[in-house]
Amino acid sequence: MQIISNIIFDYGNVIFDIDFRLAQQAFTDLGVKDVASLYGHSGQDRLFDDFDKGTINASEFRDGIRRLASKPDLTDEQIDGAWNALLLGVSEGNHELLMQCMERYRTFLLSNNNEIHYAWILDHLRNEHGLTGNDGFFEKSYYSHLVGMRKPAPEIFELVIRENNLLAEETLFIDDSPQHLDAARALGIQTALLSSPKELGALLQSRGLL
Repeated sequence: MQIISNIIFDYGNVIFDIDFRLAQQAFTDLGVKDVASLYGHSGQDRLFDDFDKGTINASEFRDGIRRLASKPDLTDEQIDGAWNALLLGVSEGNHELLMQCMERYRTFLLSNNNEIHYAWILDHLRNEHGLTGNDGFFEKSYYSHLVGMRKPAPEIFELVIRENNLLAEETLFIDDSPQHLDAARALGIQTALLSSPKELGALLQSRGLL
């Protein structure tokens, strides 16, 4: 059995509930056509990639949505509301699971994120859980828009491994996207696919981690 000393957690659909279909429907309602080909679980248009990498800011992203919808009069609030529609909240019990993991392993967060979602999540954590962020659950958190890279680029995995002097073969990466797991596995990182944050505890237990 392979040794696991470190765990890297994805956020959306691993710790935090999200539903891509809700954002797709909300953007469709705003007039964006063929949304599923532009934004989804398995891939997305460059506009969303650039926003995830922080190479464009929130204003530029909103202007991009206005162009896609051919509606220059869409308000910031309408766009933010549609974009944030997929965000549901932290699955019950997952914060407690993360605290248990911290007692046994070096733990890290690696999330494809963006300026608008990040702000919403911080508000959610403060209002619903009395927290100022996720830092209390991890040794270090990595958000794509703050480091200028996004999964599945190998460089973002290499950054986490290098900065924290981790051994890839002793590191487990948990994510809901097969293409992200493939990239991590190519670097020698152990991987586990999770389809719902409600199943995080069962996954950890099945791997003998808790």
